[in-house]
Amino acid sequence: MLGLSVLQDNIVLTDQEFEQISALVYEHCGIDLHDGKKELVRSRLGKLLRQKEFSSFADYYKYVLSDSSKAALTELTDAISTNLTSFFRESQHFDFVSQTLLPELTARKTGSARKIRCWSAGCSSGEEPYTIAITLLENLQQAGDWDIKILATDISSRVLQRAAKGIYDAERVAPVPPAAKNRYLSKVRGTSQPMFQVSPVLQKMIVFKYLNLMEPWPFKGPMDFIFCRNVMIYFDKPTQQKLVNRYWDVLDRGGYLFTGHSESLTGITHKFRYVQPTIYRKD
Repeated sequence: MLGLSVLQDNIVLTDQEFEQISALVYEHCGIDLHDGKKELVRSRLGKLLRQKEFSSFADYYKYVLSDSSKAALTELTDAISTNLTSFFRESQHFDFVSQTLLPELTARKTGSARKIRCWSAGCSSGEEPYTIAITLLENLQQAGDWDIKILATDISSRVLQRAAKGIYDAERVAPVPPAAKNRYLSKVRGTSQPMFQVSPVLQKMIVFKYLNLMEPWPFKGPMDFIFCRNVMIYFDKPTQQKLVNRYWDVLDRGGYLFTGHSESLTGITHKFRYVQPTIYRKD
């Protein structure tokens, strides 16, 4: 049958069903599920269909539309979201924070103004905001005298639950430098394999919240810097432009926007000054 992707249980995803689901996801959260994502949608949503005993994608789509609580739509978004992350991923960003950004903040903020506000947008399972917290504590002089708050948001409630627990296996924490690992991670007892939990000092710096980037944001800033890495690759250019300019609005003067290694603001109208690849400044 042309234009069909077959599931194990003989459930098929037609081109029309894929277009309907893609349009729903785009309207909800801006993710652009182009034709190349059809197999991903088929595979990940197919698991949901089997779990919920739907006989077709059409029936599942109607179910999602009929759920006024939006819980089914959230579950759908969770299923198709890719949550690849790690501690100290794209380490040049954390080098920049310690070597350039923090000295600028220290010079600019004195006395009662010694506050740092940053945002990890698309924080996934938490490794990024915890890495930000470690970087700040390790490189900020008299860090205890600073009021530091890290907002960590994601559209997947599933990964946010994992992030808030802050428990990772040995492979996940391997990139953390040994000294920082000793200070900020403790071994969890009674587990079949080595597991580590982030320390309370890191956890109290971070607020994990569900947030759909396409909806109104429940804050106005100002933020000193924003990490939005490997998130915009899922959006089309008009959505990227809208998002980047909203980031500008909530950043403080002198604030920085960090994007992913495969992302660029080329082709987007914005006010940021290019600093180096994937780093932009609001002058």
